[in-house]
Amino acid sequence: MIYQKIVIDLPEFEPELLEILPLFCDILTEVGVGDQDYRQTAALQAAVTGGIGASLSIRGNINDVQQVQSFFSISGKALVRNQDKLSELLRQTLEQARFDELPRLRELISQFRVETENSVTSRGHQLVMTASSSGFSPVGKLSEQWHGLEGIQKLKQLDKNLEVEKFAAKLARIRDQLLQAPRQLLTVSEAEQTLNWQDQQYTEIKKFKPAAVNEQIKQAWTTNTQVNFCSKAYPTVAPNDFDAAVFTVLGQFLGNGYLHRTVREQGGAYGGGASYDGSTGSFRFYSYRDPRLTETLADFDESLNWLQENPHKESQLEEAILSIIARIDRPGSPAGEAIGAFFNQLHGRTPEQRREFRQRVLQVTIQDLQRIATKYLQTENANIAVLTDSKTLDGLSELGFEQRVL
Repeated sequence: MIYQKIVIDLPEFEPELLEILPLFCDILTEVGVGDQDYRQTAALQAAVTGGIGASLSIRGNINDVQQVQSFFSISGKALVRNQDKLSELLRQTLEQARFDELPRLRELISQFRVETENSVTSRGHQLVMTASSSGFSPVGKLSEQWHGLEGIQKLKQLDKNLEVEKFAAKLARIRDQLLQAPRQLLTVSEAEQTLNWQDQQYTEIKKFKPAAVNEQIKQAWTTNTQVNFCSKAYPTVAPNDFDAAVFTVLGQFLGNGYLHRTVREQGGAYGGGASYDGSTGSFRFYSYRDPRLTETLADFDESLNWLQENPHKESQLEEAILSIIARIDRPGSPAGEAIGAFFNQLHGRTPEQRREFRQRVLQVTIQDLQRIATKYLQTENANIAVLTDSKTLDGLSELGFEQRVL
């Protein structure tokens, strides 16, 4: 097998283009290319590759989550004998994708809307975690606008009010700006395989640099659901800070020692826990398919009291640490490891930093957990997001949530 990625520095886009950038990625490989329509192009993709796709890679700086590095990529995999065909298909898709198939664009937007709406209750905990941490960093804000509850709301509005010709013109503008930006080619293959790639000249671009974000979030979203999804998030530290390792262990420690018992076993939720998210520099509590709401939010707070006020065995800490180390050391496929290393390097993550993080995890103490909870996890710093039904929300009007309908 051979894997190829064209990786492009993300330029600065006008707000109306930035808003639909993820849709551009979804659509790019689903339309025709050159003089072929989307059906002919799909047949060519199936004959040449094991699949192609486009995506965005946007991460905060390891020392400051308000600083962002961002890239667009289009990628595919194929048998070695088809490597030249794959390379040409990727290039043509990027340069000649047809945004003039207007009925196809309308069909895709409707399809994306249905798929997204149908997935809400299966990933409701992820959606409220994204919402609750959206006020802490540019990556968090973009994640909410593109893939979160706000993104779903905008997609529904787009589908309802789609002016397909204007939308197609925006897609073409995005493509034109990407073609002017510097690009790299990543190839993952056996050592003896080589690939000819013609270098091109590019203009100087203004790279995408979103503004810093510091917002208070207290949102209650309503949809057609019989269960609740809750999240409470706190701003913490960037991934290269020593305490990032401590927060990573804290999430596992609270989940094992308190949250699983109170939120799931006693509270009746299908799941619940806490975790550190390095991309937004936040620590996030969550519950999944939860019959309760305010009681669960109170349990999140009570877990921090449990941490400070109760004696804890070293075996509990060791169990949490070993779970984290197992995740860090879990092997991936050779190609996946290579691609991951490439993007880590683009975003300033080195193997040495990964090893240092692993070592820090092993050094975490119970006193460290209590220290960071006292320092960072104060009630006044918390952002909250819940997903519920309108009837439940009616009983929470006195809590001061910003009410939004999905």
